[in-house]
Amino acid sequence: MKIGVNVPNFGPGTDPGVLRAWAQTVEGLGFDLLMVSDHVAITPDVAGQYPAPFYEPFTTLSWLAGVTQRVRLGTTVLVVPYRHPLLVARMAANLDALSGGRFVLGAGIGWAKQEFDALGVPFERRGKLTTEHLRAIRAAWADRDDYRAGPIPLWLGGHSDAGLRRAIELGDAWHPLRLTPAGFREGLARLEKLAGDRPVPAFAPRILLRVTGAPVTGPDRRAGEGTLDQVIDDLAQLRALGADTVVLDPFDSDPAETLHPEVAWRDLAAVAASWKENR
Repeated sequence: MKIGVNVPNFGPGTDPGVLRAWAQTVEGLGFDLLMVSDHVAITPDVAGQYPAPFYEPFTTLSWLAGVTQRVRLGTTVLVVPYRHPLLVARMAANLDALSGGRFVLGAGIGWAKQEFDALGVPFERRGKLTTEHLRAIRAAWADRDDYRAGPIPLWLGGHSDAGLRRAIELGDAWHPLRLTPAGFREGLARLEKLAGDRPVPAFAPRILLRVTGAPVTGPDRRAGEGTLDQVIDDLAQLRALGADTVVLDPFDSDPAETLHPEVAWRDLAAVAASWKENR
């Protein structure tokens, strides 16, 4: 099982130097994948959680490709309806080529209504638009020489039945975000049921990384939250469930965390060392 890291590409502590340090830390610790998030218009609903500066993902990953050698690069998740599908197909294909085949396209439908309004995209049609755009992206990659790519892994988020069906139809992996251990198991059971006789996509969850001194208990505990032993046990359980890749998300909720990335780097180093020892 591969392990990746979701790097904050936003917030008051984020600048080009910090992003470079994040990338080199993630690669230096031996992680397999570095991913960043996506917003275009930092409207009030976005800024409340992910304040400016917010570095656009394709631009950021193209730059980070030049300061890394091995680590894969991806989006978790690109909001598909925000961009024309041929533009996404082109940028993804170019980024994959420029990085030496290291790109992973994680994609979802989005949630920030004010941002949709600012971009002139109908919020209520975001699910249908995402499906249409993804079909167009896959067609461009497959059928047009000037968009030839890949193969670029396409990871699709979403926990609703519609999101699971989209992952079954169009995804290489189902990429659910920050659930409880029980939530991941329940989602996988629904995914298999909805797939029926069709192939079930790979499982590539993103989990919280919040290392605590004392155990975190109770049914609402999210995977990746608790003592180092709990985090390692969560990784082992996800591997047993068939996870191909697990992405660790060290950003909890406070934008001020971006001012002190060394805290996350310490926790990532501890996870990397313990996972290597225990596996």
